[in-house]
Parts: sequence; C-alpha cells; structure tokens
Amino acid sequence: MKIIETFSESETFEIGKKMGEEAVKGMIICLNGDLGVGKTVFTKGFACGLGIDEPVNSPTFTIVQEYVEGRLPLYHFDVYRIGDISEMDEIGYEDYFFGDGVCFIEWAGIIKQILPENVINITIEKNLEKGFDYRKITVEENQYENISNR
Repeated sequence: MKIIETFSESETFEIGKKMGEEAVKGMIICLNGDLGVGKTVFTKGFACGLGIDEPVNSPTFTIVQEYVEGRLPLYHFDVYRIGDISEMDEIGYEDYFFGDGVCFIEWAGIIKQILPENVINITIEKNLEKGFDYRKITVEENQYENISNR
C-alpha cells in the first residue's frame, strides 16, 4: 500500500499523470472516493500521462467513456447507475477488462462479483483539517475485497 498526500488540484493531477505514464495494458483501476473529492482531476491527469489530449469528463450518464487516441486506450467506467449486473454484459465489459487498454472504474463495489482479482484500488479522501485542497491518495494493488460498495 502506498499513501500519497497532495495539497492542490494540480498536485493531484500530476500524481495521476505520473501513474498514467507508468500504466501498462490490462490495468484495472478501481477509483473510490466521495463526490467532489477529485476523482475526475486524477483521471484527467492519468489520461494526460497516457498522451490523451481530448477532454476527459466523468461518464456519469453513460456507463463507459472511451478515449483511444493515447499510448494506450482508456476506458472510464461509472457504474453508479447500474441497476443489474447484466447491464455490464450488455456493454461487453470483458472486451474492456481484458483488452489492450486501461480501465478506470468508479463505484466498483457495485460490480465486485465480476472484477478480476488483480485490480488496483485507489481511494481519494479529503481532510479539511489539513486544508481545503488536501487529498490523501491511497493505492492498494490486488485488494479488490477492500472496494467499498458506495
């Protein structure tokens, strides 16, 4: 487990960018954190690290957003609105999970039963006592059982 502290939005972006630069094909990253904690900022940095120039947004109203112009494709999932796990089958999740890109999954606990064992669990948390822009980023590899449901 690795814990990284950032004190500005730009630092959170840079941590994401560094991880994107080091990303390899087949990575599945479960991104956890409350609304407004900086998941999208982190994801934008990660995409930048992959060489993706197009605007990156949270896929709140679609299950998956695809970014294919970088060094590796990025598949950004937001499964918060999944009503039934079969919806993941309908979009062909296995093609994404076991394809040539990197998957980012927000609210991954909802689909815990279909996640492979080897995932990277990233949790971003605020602590207002340490400052408005403070973020604690915890990175755990192969810890899918620790993914929260919501």
